[in-house]
Amino acid sequence: MRPKNIEAKLTAFERILTIMDELREKCPWDRKQTIESLRLLTIEEVFELADAITEADEGHIAEELGDVLLHIIFYAKIGEEKESFDIVSIIDQLSAKLIRRHPHIYGDVDVDTADEVAMNWEAIKLKEKGKAGRKSALEGVPRSLPALPKAFRIQQKAKKLGFEWENKEQVWEKVQEEIAELQAAKETGNQEEIEKEFGDVLFSMVNYARFLDVDPELALDRTNKKFINRFQLMEKMAEEKGESLVEMGLWEMDALWKETKKEFK
Repeated sequence: MRPKNIEAKLTAFERILTIMDELREKCPWDRKQTIESLRLLTIEEVFELADAITEADEGHIAEELGDVLLHIIFYAKIGEEKESFDIVSIIDQLSAKLIRRHPHIYGDVDVDTADEVAMNWEAIKLKEKGKAGRKSALEGVPRSLPALPKAFRIQQKAKKLGFEWENKEQVWEKVQEEIAELQAAKETGNQEEIEKEFGDVLFSMVNYARFLDVDPELALDRTNKKFINRFQLMEKMAEEKGESLVEMGLWEMDALWKETKKEFK
């Protein structure tokens, strides 16, 4: 199967590789960069892409994808200079991995559902990682991943190996059980126990989000943005009255807060 518009794609890819070669040779800033110096910048670019996806801004998504691609090409160029890896080895490794992990396309394995594909993928991945010294499917979850998406990924990986609740009603019962345990911990006044039980509540809510087909990170991010918008509108409304929130009583702020609901729901 020949990809659509392959000539245009190859031309575009050749152009960006050529530009990277030129930048690395001629630009003082680009020439100075290392894999280590690019790390935090790459993380920032990925978060900017995530923001664009959250806003469903397709033009911005394309722009941020370009920035992420730039970083991949940048790393590849540095690897080439160090003779450790290059864009060819990166793509070749990726292609081989995709073929290995899709035996229902490139082999003789039969699957009927996306869940079966995911389970096969995880089983193959675990077998591959086992040869490299990894014994757990959860070792692939990055340690530096923020806690909320990390919980989501942990649960997804466990599901791919068949460790999963049967239905969302069971998960909701677990949420209620964890909330009751948090309440009991609160009564003891033991802060360490309260924190532990609070974590269990959050973890169970992430689980429930999966069963509702909700991305908890995306949902919380949208709620954060809604709160910011409503709070800033509340500040503006107070200013228009010649007041500030600092000078207002709680009941006055609550009245303004309710007004903001008309604008942001």
